[in-house]
Amino acid sequence: MKNLLEKLRTEDWVVVWMSIPLLLLAIFIPKELPSVPATLIGSVAWYNIALLFLICLAVLYVGTLLLRRPMKGLLPSFVVVFAISLLAQVVAKIPQVSYYGFESVFFSVVFGLLIRNLWHVPEWMKPAVQGEFYIKIGVVCLGATILFSDVMKSGVFGLVQAILVVAIVWFFAFWLSRRMKVDERTAMILSSGVSICGVSACITAARVAGGDDKKLSYIVSLVLIVVVPMIYLMPWLARTVLPMIFDDPQTLQEVAGAWIGGTIDTTSGVAASSTIVGEVANQHAVIIKAAQNVLIGVVAFFIALYLSARGGQGGSGRPSLGIVWEKFPKFILGFVAASLVLRVCQSGGAFIPEKGKLVEPGVAKMFSTVFFSLAFVCIGLDTRLKDIISKENRNALWAFLGAQVFNIVVTLVVACLLFGVLKPMF
Repeated sequence: MKNLLEKLRTEDWVVVWMSIPLLLLAIFIPKELPSVPATLIGSVAWYNIALLFLICLAVLYVGTLLLRRPMKGLLPSFVVVFAISLLAQVVAKIPQVSYYGFESVFFSVVFGLLIRNLWHVPEWMKPAVQGEFYIKIGVVCLGATILFSDVMKSGVFGLVQAILVVAIVWFFAFWLSRRMKVDERTAMILSSGVSICGVSACITAARVAGGDDKKLSYIVSLVLIVVVPMIYLMPWLARTVLPMIFDDPQTLQEVAGAWIGGTIDTTSGVAASSTIVGEVANQHAVIIKAAQNVLIGVVAFFIALYLSARGGQGGSGRPSLGIVWEKFPKFILGFVAASLVLRVCQSGGAFIPEKGKLVEPGVAKMFSTVFFSLAFVCIGLDTRLKDIISKENRNALWAFLGAQVFNIVVTLVVACLLFGVLKPMF
Protein backbone atom coordinates (compact mmCIF):
# COMPACT_ATOMS: atom_id res chain seq x y z
CA MET A 1 0.00 0.00 0.00
CA LYS A 2 2.85 2.34 0.88
CA ASN A 3 4.57 1.65 -2.45
CA LEU A 4 1.32 2.37 -4.29
CA LEU A 5 0.93 5.72 -2.53
CA GLU A 6 4.52 6.61 -3.41
CA LYS A 7 3.89 5.85 -7.09
CA LEU A 8 0.81 8.07 -7.01
CA ARG A 9 3.02 10.95 -5.84
CA THR A 10 5.09 11.08 -9.01
CA GLU A 11 4.69 14.21 -11.14
CA ASP A 12 2.57 12.51 -13.83
CA TRP A 13 -0.01 11.47 -11.22
CA VAL A 14 0.17 14.63 -9.11
CA VAL A 15 -0.74 16.83 -12.08
CA VAL A 16 -3.86 14.70 -12.55
CA TRP A 17 -4.84 15.20 -8.89
CA MET A 18 -4.18 18.93 -9.19
CA SER A 19 -6.24 19.21 -12.39
CA ILE A 20 -9.34 17.68 -10.78
CA PRO A 21 -10.15 20.75 -8.62
CA LEU A 22 -9.75 22.99 -11.67
CA LEU A 23 -12.25 20.91 -13.63
CA LEU A 24 -14.61 20.81 -10.64
CA LEU A 25 -14.55 24.60 -10.59
CA ALA A 26 -15.44 24.55 -14.28
CA ILE A 27 -18.32 22.18 -13.47
CA PHE A 28 -19.99 23.99 -10.61
CA ILE A 29 -19.06 27.68 -10.72
CA PRO A 30 -17.94 28.55 -14.27
CA LYS A 31 -19.54 32.01 -14.15
CA GLU A 32 -17.72 32.94 -10.94
CA LEU A 33 -14.28 32.04 -12.29
CA PRO A 34 -11.89 34.74 -13.50
CA SER A 35 -10.75 35.25 -17.07
CA VAL A 36 -7.49 36.65 -18.37
CA PRO A 37 -8.10 40.38 -18.87
CA ALA A 38 -7.28 42.14 -22.13
CA THR A 39 -6.01 45.16 -20.21
CA LEU A 40 -4.31 45.91 -16.90
CA ILE A 41 -6.52 48.92 -16.29
CA GLY A 42 -9.53 48.86 -13.95
CA SER A 43 -10.62 47.16 -10.73
CA VAL A 44 -12.39 44.30 -12.56
CA ALA A 45 -9.21 43.42 -14.43
CA TRP A 46 -7.15 43.35 -11.24
CA TYR A 47 -9.82 41.35 -9.41
CA ASN A 48 -9.61 38.69 -12.15
CA ILE A 49 -5.82 38.77 -12.03
CA ALA A 50 -5.74 38.35 -8.24
CA LEU A 51 -8.22 35.46 -8.30
CA LEU A 52 -6.40 33.72 -11.14
CA PHE A 53 -3.09 34.18 -9.33
CA LEU A 54 -4.47 32.63 -6.13
CA ILE A 55 -5.86 29.61 -8.02
CA CYS A 56 -2.56 28.97 -9.83
CA LEU A 57 -0.55 29.55 -6.65
CA ALA A 58 -2.70 27.04 -4.74
CA VAL A 59 -2.16 24.44 -7.49
CA LEU A 60 1.59 25.04 -7.42
CA TYR A 61 1.85 24.97 -3.62
CA VAL A 62 -0.16 21.78 -3.14
CA GLY A 63 1.55 20.11 -6.11
CA THR A 64 5.00 21.04 -4.78
CA LEU A 65 4.03 19.73 -1.33
CA LEU A 66 2.85 16.39 -2.77
CA LEU A 67 6.02 16.09 -4.85
CA ARG A 68 8.14 16.88 -1.77
CA ARG A 69 9.99 19.64 -3.55
CA PRO A 70 11.48 22.60 -1.65
CA MET A 71 8.83 25.12 -0.62
CA LYS A 72 11.23 27.89 0.35
CA GLY A 73 11.02 30.94 -1.89
CA LEU A 74 8.09 29.59 -3.90
CA LEU A 75 5.89 32.69 -3.49
CA PRO A 76 8.28 35.44 -4.71
CA SER A 77 9.46 33.19 -7.51
CA PHE A 78 5.91 32.48 -8.69
CA VAL A 79 4.98 36.16 -8.52
CA VAL A 80 7.63 36.86 -11.17
CA VAL A 81 6.76 33.86 -13.36
CA PHE A 82 3.05 34.70 -13.18
CA ALA A 83 3.69 38.39 -13.93
CA ILE A 84 5.70 37.54 -17.07
CA SER A 85 3.02 35.08 -18.15
CA LEU A 86 0.25 37.64 -17.52
CA LEU A 87 2.08 40.27 -19.56
CA ALA A 88 2.47 37.77 -22.43
CA GLN A 89 -1.25 36.96 -22.37
CA VAL A 90 -2.27 40.62 -22.29
CA VAL A 91 0.07 41.46 -25.19
CA ALA A 92 -1.34 38.53 -27.20
CA LYS A 93 -4.85 40.01 -26.77
CA ILE A 94 -3.95 43.33 -28.36
CA PRO A 95 -6.06 43.40 -31.58
CA GLN A 96 -3.11 44.32 -33.81
CA VAL A 97 -1.13 41.40 -32.38
CA SER A 98 -3.89 38.76 -32.33
CA TYR A 99 -4.72 39.64 -35.97
CA TYR A 100 -1.41 38.07 -37.03
CA GLY A 101 -2.04 34.92 -34.98
CA PHE A 102 0.59 35.40 -32.27
CA GLU A 103 -0.37 33.31 -29.23
CA SER A 104 0.52 34.07 -25.62
CA VAL A 105 3.03 31.20 -25.54
CA PHE A 106 5.12 33.03 -28.16
CA PHE A 107 5.50 36.10 -25.97
CA SER A 108 5.92 33.93 -22.87
CA VAL A 109 8.99 32.19 -24.25
CA VAL A 110 10.38 35.41 -25.79
CA PHE A 111 10.13 37.31 -22.50
CA GLY A 112 11.68 34.36 -20.66
CA LEU A 113 14.52 34.13 -23.20
CA LEU A 114 15.26 37.84 -22.94
CA ILE A 115 15.57 37.63 -19.15
CA ARG A 116 17.69 34.47 -19.30
CA ASN A 117 20.07 35.61 -22.04
CA LEU A 118 20.35 39.39 -21.57
CA TRP A 119 20.58 39.28 -17.79
CA HIS A 120 20.44 36.16 -15.64
CA VAL A 121 18.02 34.16 -13.51
CA PRO A 122 18.87 34.64 -9.81
CA GLU A 123 18.51 31.72 -7.42
CA TRP A 124 15.44 33.18 -5.71
CA MET A 125 13.55 33.08 -9.03
CA LYS A 126 14.11 29.36 -9.65
CA PRO A 127 11.73 27.54 -7.23
CA ALA A 128 8.62 28.22 -9.36
CA VAL A 129 10.36 27.52 -12.69
CA GLN A 130 8.68 24.13 -13.20
CA GLY A 131 7.83 23.96 -16.90
CA GLU A 132 6.94 20.27 -17.11
CA PHE A 133 4.53 20.58 -14.17
CA TYR A 134 2.61 23.42 -15.81
CA ILE A 135 2.57 21.77 -19.25
CA LYS A 136 1.04 18.56 -17.94
CA ILE A 137 -1.72 20.39 -16.05
CA GLY A 138 -2.45 22.33 -19.21
CA VAL A 139 -2.75 19.08 -21.17
CA VAL A 140 -5.23 17.53 -18.72
CA CYS A 141 -7.38 20.70 -18.76
CA LEU A 142 -7.23 20.71 -22.55
CA GLY A 143 -8.76 17.23 -22.53
CA ALA A 144 -11.99 18.71 -21.17
CA THR A 145 -12.35 20.73 -24.38
CA ILE A 146 -12.21 17.72 -26.72
CA LEU A 147 -15.03 15.17 -27.00
CA PHE A 148 -14.12 11.58 -26.15
CA SER A 149 -15.91 10.45 -29.32
CA ASP A 150 -13.45 12.55 -31.33
CA VAL A 151 -10.56 10.98 -29.43
CA MET A 152 -11.83 7.49 -30.25
CA LYS A 153 -12.64 8.28 -33.88
CA SER A 154 -9.31 9.90 -34.67
CA GLY A 155 -7.35 8.00 -32.05
CA VAL A 156 -7.13 4.83 -34.16
CA PHE A 157 -5.71 6.72 -37.13
CA GLY A 158 -3.64 8.82 -34.76
CA LEU A 159 -2.09 5.75 -33.18
CA VAL A 160 -1.31 4.28 -36.60
CA GLN A 161 0.29 7.58 -37.62
CA ALA A 162 2.21 7.75 -34.33
CA ILE A 163 3.62 4.23 -34.78
CA LEU A 164 4.66 4.84 -38.39
CA VAL A 165 6.12 8.30 -37.83
CA VAL A 166 7.90 7.48 -34.58
CA ALA A 167 9.49 4.35 -36.06
CA ILE A 168 10.60 5.97 -39.32
CA VAL A 169 11.79 9.25 -37.83
CA TRP A 170 13.51 7.64 -34.83
CA PHE A 171 15.68 5.37 -36.99
CA PHE A 172 16.45 8.13 -39.48
CA ALA A 173 17.41 10.55 -36.70
CA PHE A 174 19.60 7.89 -35.06
CA TRP A 175 21.29 7.06 -38.38
CA LEU A 176 21.87 10.74 -39.20
CA SER A 177 23.23 11.49 -35.71
CA ARG A 178 25.70 8.63 -35.88
CA ARG A 179 26.76 9.71 -39.39
CA MET A 180 27.50 13.13 -37.92
CA LYS A 181 29.61 11.56 -35.19
CA VAL A 182 27.17 12.13 -32.33
CA ASP A 183 27.82 9.50 -29.63
CA GLU A 184 25.39 6.57 -29.48
CA ARG A 185 23.55 7.43 -26.26
CA THR A 186 23.19 11.09 -27.14
CA ALA A 187 21.87 9.98 -30.54
CA MET A 188 19.23 7.89 -28.76
CA ILE A 189 18.14 10.89 -26.69
CA LEU A 190 18.03 13.15 -29.75
CA SER A 191 16.11 10.60 -31.82
CA SER A 192 13.52 10.15 -29.08
CA GLY A 193 13.05 13.90 -28.71
CA VAL A 194 12.52 14.48 -32.44
CA SER A 195 10.29 11.49 -33.08
CA ILE A 196 8.03 11.35 -30.00
CA CYS A 197 7.30 14.35 -27.81
CA GLY A 198 10.32 16.40 -26.91
CA VAL A 199 11.26 16.85 -23.27
CA SER A 200 9.54 13.83 -21.71
CA ALA A 201 10.90 11.51 -24.39
CA CYS A 202 14.42 12.96 -24.04
CA ILE A 203 14.42 12.51 -20.27
CA THR A 204 13.02 8.98 -20.50
CA ALA A 205 15.55 7.93 -23.15
CA ALA A 206 18.38 9.44 -21.11
CA ARG A 207 17.35 7.57 -17.97
CA VAL A 208 17.08 4.27 -19.85
CA ALA A 209 20.21 4.69 -21.98
CA GLY A 210 22.29 6.32 -19.26
CA GLY A 211 23.22 9.39 -21.31
CA ASP A 212 25.29 12.39 -20.20
CA ASP A 213 23.17 14.90 -18.25
CA LYS A 214 24.94 17.82 -19.99
CA LYS A 215 23.99 16.39 -23.39
CA LEU A 216 20.45 15.81 -22.15
CA SER A 217 20.20 19.43 -20.99
CA TYR A 218 21.45 20.63 -24.37
CA ILE A 219 19.00 18.53 -26.41
CA VAL A 220 16.10 19.58 -24.17
CA SER A 221 17.06 23.22 -24.72
CA LEU A 222 17.30 22.57 -28.46
CA VAL A 223 13.88 20.94 -28.52
CA LEU A 224 12.28 23.84 -26.67
CA ILE A 225 13.88 26.60 -28.69
CA VAL A 226 13.06 25.00 -32.07
CA VAL A 227 9.42 24.67 -30.98
CA VAL A 228 8.96 28.45 -31.03
CA PRO A 229 9.47 29.09 -34.78
CA MET A 230 7.67 25.84 -35.61
CA ILE A 231 4.53 27.05 -33.83
CA TYR A 232 4.19 29.60 -36.64
CA LEU A 233 5.98 27.76 -39.46
CA MET A 234 3.65 24.75 -39.42
CA PRO A 235 0.33 26.67 -39.77
CA TRP A 236 1.89 28.64 -42.65
CA LEU A 237 3.00 25.42 -44.35
CA ALA A 238 -0.42 23.86 -43.77
CA ARG A 239 -2.23 26.81 -45.33
CA THR A 240 0.24 26.91 -48.25
CA VAL A 241 0.65 23.22 -49.10
CA LEU A 242 -2.60 21.46 -48.16
CA PRO A 243 -5.04 23.54 -50.30
CA MET A 244 -3.10 22.27 -53.32
CA ILE A 245 -3.98 18.69 -52.30
CA PHE A 246 -7.43 18.84 -50.67
CA ASP A 247 -10.54 20.85 -51.50
CA ASP A 248 -12.74 19.84 -48.55
CA PRO A 249 -12.25 22.28 -45.61
CA GLN A 250 -12.94 19.57 -43.01
CA THR A 251 -10.38 17.20 -44.49
CA LEU A 252 -7.87 20.01 -44.84
CA GLN A 253 -8.25 20.88 -41.14
CA GLU A 254 -7.93 17.25 -40.04
CA VAL A 255 -4.78 16.69 -42.12
CA ALA A 256 -3.31 19.99 -40.88
CA GLY A 257 -3.96 18.94 -37.29
CA ALA A 258 -2.40 15.53 -37.85
CA TRP A 259 0.62 17.14 -39.51
CA ILE A 260 1.14 19.68 -36.73
CA GLY A 261 0.50 17.11 -33.98
CA GLY A 262 3.12 14.79 -35.44
CA THR A 263 5.89 17.33 -35.99
CA ILE A 264 5.93 19.87 -33.14
CA ASP A 265 7.78 18.41 -30.17
CA THR A 266 5.82 19.73 -27.19
CA THR A 267 2.15 19.29 -26.38
CA SER A 268 1.70 22.95 -25.49
CA GLY A 269 3.39 23.96 -28.76
CA VAL A 270 1.03 21.65 -30.66
CA ALA A 271 -1.99 23.21 -28.95
CA ALA A 272 -0.84 26.77 -29.67
CA SER A 273 0.13 26.10 -33.28
CA SER A 274 -2.97 24.15 -34.29
CA THR A 275 -5.24 26.82 -32.77
CA ILE A 276 -3.95 29.19 -35.46
CA VAL A 277 -5.29 26.85 -38.16
CA GLY A 278 -8.71 26.23 -36.60
CA GLU A 279 -10.75 24.39 -33.97
CA VAL A 280 -10.94 21.08 -35.87
CA ALA A 281 -7.19 21.18 -36.50
CA ASN A 282 -6.60 21.88 -32.82
CA GLN A 283 -8.66 18.88 -31.71
CA HIS A 284 -6.94 16.49 -34.11
CA ALA A 285 -3.46 17.83 -33.38
CA VAL A 286 -3.82 17.31 -29.62
CA ILE A 287 -5.22 13.81 -30.15
CA ILE A 288 -2.30 12.92 -32.44
CA LYS A 289 0.23 14.24 -29.95
CA ALA A 290 -1.45 12.23 -27.17
CA ALA A 291 -1.19 9.10 -29.33
CA GLN A 292 2.52 9.81 -29.85
CA ASN A 293 3.05 10.33 -26.13
CA VAL A 294 1.73 6.83 -25.49
CA LEU A 295 4.79 5.42 -27.29
CA ILE A 296 7.31 6.84 -24.81
CA GLY A 297 7.27 3.63 -22.76
CA VAL A 298 7.46 1.42 -25.85
CA VAL A 299 10.55 3.23 -27.17
CA ALA A 300 12.13 3.07 -23.70
CA PHE A 301 11.55 -0.68 -23.68
CA PHE A 302 13.27 -1.18 -27.04
CA ILE A 303 16.21 1.04 -26.08
CA ALA A 304 16.69 -1.06 -22.94
CA LEU A 305 16.32 -4.24 -24.99
CA TYR A 306 18.93 -3.06 -27.51
CA LEU A 307 21.45 -2.06 -24.84
CA SER A 308 20.85 -5.26 -22.92
CA ALA A 309 21.43 -7.39 -26.04
CA ARG A 310 24.68 -5.52 -26.70
CA GLY A 311 25.71 -5.68 -23.06
CA GLY A 312 25.74 -1.88 -22.95
CA GLN A 313 26.70 -0.19 -19.72
CA GLY A 314 24.89 2.66 -18.03
CA GLY A 315 21.36 1.71 -18.98
CA SER A 316 18.49 1.27 -16.57
CA GLY A 317 18.67 -2.49 -16.36
CA ARG A 318 17.08 -5.57 -17.94
CA PRO A 319 14.15 -4.73 -20.24
CA SER A 320 10.65 -5.80 -19.29
CA LEU A 321 7.08 -4.92 -20.14
CA GLY A 322 7.02 -3.08 -16.83
CA ILE A 323 9.19 -0.40 -18.46
CA VAL A 324 6.36 0.33 -20.89
CA TRP A 325 3.94 1.09 -18.03
CA GLU A 326 6.58 2.79 -15.87
CA LYS A 327 7.52 5.23 -18.64
CA PHE A 328 3.98 5.68 -19.93
CA PRO A 329 2.98 9.35 -19.37
CA LYS A 330 0.21 8.96 -16.78
CA PHE A 331 -1.09 12.49 -17.31
CA ILE A 332 -2.40 11.29 -20.69
CA LEU A 333 -4.89 9.20 -18.70
CA GLY A 334 -6.07 12.46 -17.12
CA PHE A 335 -6.45 13.98 -20.59
CA VAL A 336 -8.61 11.05 -21.76
CA ALA A 337 -10.65 11.05 -18.53
CA ALA A 338 -11.35 14.79 -18.87
CA SER A 339 -12.47 14.21 -22.45
CA LEU A 340 -14.72 11.36 -21.31
CA VAL A 341 -16.33 13.63 -18.71
CA LEU A 342 -17.07 16.18 -21.43
CA ARG A 343 -18.69 13.44 -23.49
CA VAL A 344 -21.00 12.64 -20.55
CA CYS A 345 -21.89 16.33 -20.29
CA GLN A 346 -22.79 16.66 -23.93
CA SER A 347 -25.05 13.60 -23.85
CA GLY A 348 -26.82 14.77 -20.66
CA GLY A 349 -27.52 12.75 -17.55
CA ALA A 350 -27.64 12.93 -13.79
CA PHE A 351 -25.81 15.52 -11.72
CA ILE A 352 -25.79 18.06 -14.56
CA PRO A 353 -26.07 21.52 -13.05
CA GLU A 354 -27.67 23.35 -15.95
CA LYS A 355 -28.55 23.15 -19.63
CA GLY A 356 -27.12 19.70 -20.12
CA LYS A 357 -23.55 20.80 -19.55
CA LEU A 358 -21.30 19.45 -16.87
CA VAL A 359 -18.06 21.17 -17.81
CA GLU A 360 -17.76 24.58 -19.42
CA PRO A 361 -15.18 24.00 -22.20
CA GLY A 362 -14.30 27.70 -22.37
CA VAL A 363 -13.23 27.72 -18.71
CA ALA A 364 -11.18 24.54 -19.13
CA LYS A 365 -9.56 26.07 -22.23
CA MET A 366 -8.73 29.20 -20.23
CA PHE A 367 -7.01 27.15 -17.52
CA SER A 368 -5.13 25.23 -20.20
CA THR A 369 -3.93 28.46 -21.86
CA VAL A 370 -2.83 29.96 -18.54
CA PHE A 371 -0.75 26.93 -17.56
CA PHE A 372 0.74 26.60 -21.04
CA SER A 373 1.77 30.26 -20.82
CA LEU A 374 3.41 29.65 -17.42
CA ALA A 375 5.22 26.66 -18.91
CA PHE A 376 6.64 28.64 -21.79
CA VAL A 377 7.89 31.36 -19.47
CA CYS A 378 9.83 28.62 -17.66
CA ILE A 379 11.09 27.25 -20.98
CA GLY A 380 12.51 30.67 -21.84
CA LEU A 381 14.04 31.10 -18.39
CA ASP A 382 15.72 27.69 -18.70
CA THR A 383 17.21 28.17 -22.20
CA ARG A 384 20.66 29.57 -22.94
CA LEU A 385 20.91 30.52 -26.62
CA LYS A 386 24.71 30.41 -26.71
CA ASP A 387 24.60 26.70 -25.78
CA ILE A 388 22.52 26.01 -28.89
CA ILE A 389 25.21 27.22 -31.31
CA SER A 390 28.32 26.28 -29.35
CA LYS A 391 31.06 24.48 -31.32
CA GLU A 392 31.00 21.31 -29.19
CA ASN A 393 27.29 20.82 -29.88
CA ARG A 394 27.27 21.77 -33.57
CA ASN A 395 27.02 18.21 -34.90
CA ALA A 396 24.05 17.44 -32.65
CA LEU A 397 22.42 20.71 -33.75
CA TRP A 398 22.66 19.85 -37.46
CA ALA A 399 21.54 16.28 -36.83
CA PHE A 400 18.50 17.55 -34.92
CA LEU A 401 17.56 20.08 -37.61
CA GLY A 402 18.04 17.52 -40.38
CA ALA A 403 15.87 14.99 -38.55
CA GLN A 404 13.20 17.64 -37.93
CA VAL A 405 13.01 18.51 -41.65
CA PHE A 406 12.72 14.79 -42.44
CA ASN A 407 9.99 14.53 -39.79
CA ILE A 408 7.99 17.34 -41.41
CA VAL A 409 8.08 15.64 -44.82
CA VAL A 410 7.34 12.10 -43.60
CA THR A 411 4.51 13.21 -41.31
CA LEU A 412 2.91 15.16 -44.17
CA VAL A 413 2.84 12.03 -46.35
CA VAL A 414 1.48 9.81 -43.58
CA ALA A 415 -1.12 12.40 -42.45
CA CYS A 416 -2.36 12.85 -46.03
CA LEU A 417 -2.74 9.09 -46.53
CA LEU A 418 -4.43 8.39 -43.19
CA PHE A 419 -6.56 11.48 -42.63
CA GLY A 420 -6.95 12.67 -46.19
CA VAL A 421 -7.56 9.35 -47.98
CA LEU A 422 -8.40 6.52 -45.55
CA LYS A 423 -10.35 8.29 -42.78
CA PRO A 424 -12.99 9.82 -45.10
CA MET A 425 -13.84 6.27 -46.23
CA PHE A 426 -15.01 5.31 -42.72
